[in-house]
Amino acid sequence: MLRPRLRIPRPPRLAVPIQSSLLPLAHQTRAQHTLRPLDYSIDQGIPGFLSAASCNISWTQYQTHLLEKLNALIAGTDNEVKDVKDIALMTARDPDVAPIFNYASMAHNNQFFFQHLSHKPVEIPALLRGHLEKSFGSIETLRREMVYTAAAMFGPGFVWLVKVSTPSMPVSFKVLTTYLAGSPYPAAHWRRQDVDMNTQSGSFNESAVETGKRYLENTAFGAGKRSPATVKRLSFAPGGTDLVPVLCLNTWEHVWLWDYGFGVGQAGGGKLAYAEAWWNRINWDKVSKEANITRQEMSSNTQ
Repeated sequence: MLRPRLRIPRPPRLAVPIQSSLLPLAHQTRAQHTLRPLDYSIDQGIPGFLSAASCNISWTQYQTHLLEKLNALIAGTDNEVKDVKDIALMTARDPDVAPIFNYASMAHNNQFFFQHLSHKPVEIPALLRGHLEKSFGSIETLRREMVYTAAAMFGPGFVWLVKVSTPSMPVSFKVLTTYLAGSPYPAAHWRRQDVDMNTQSGSFNESAVETGKRYLENTAFGAGKRSPATVKRLSFAPGGTDLVPVLCLNTWEHVWLWDYGFGVGQAGGGKLAYAEAWWNRINWDKVSKEANITRQEMSSNTQ
């Protein structure tokens, strides 16, 4: 089996302040964003899904790298005390701070992925199952949509299960994709990056870039403008949807390549095998809490 040349895994470092050589000495002692411990141990990996080496690379090492980079960029600013998700949302429409958005959003997405995993299979709670079956027809349909969408993505990113609310349907669920560090949140609408630019023609790329650029320049976050009234009005971008992410599958190569390879000449190998194995390690109790479904919402959906 072809193995990628990756750095030899090191022992995990959990819940310790990150001291980066990139930070000015004046900020080395500040308590900035640190690697948060997960609800489960990754010392032995995630059985049936990711090895200890893969977890070390894709969680301990990579998440630490993202937070070190983010800390270096925000040292001495108000963002030091803000949540990583909030930093991503606040910087999503300002092209001048794109690096901050990229590291903050990617750190949030990667953490979201790992937080919703389990060492053992977890049954889908009945209330959540009812909504998912109503939205997708069956749980198997949902599984296939998420797994095969992930396998078909050419570029790296995330496949999200999101809860959507509309006046006619208080609760429904959909699947969407984001590429690179794109964010699924409505407040970061123009940094969703839900199109794989590697598969599009040049004319499409130019059109998408120009559209996004014009929007950024005309918002309170573009061209140095800081109008509080406009900021409030633009909490949802035009065309934005009221949605809540409840689950995601990470398709970045450094997560699956170590254990699954490219799948060349191997039956069941590669990214598809990784996505199939992921489905059996979802912590559906966590997903249900993210969805925050009430029985009143369930009754409204069945009327």
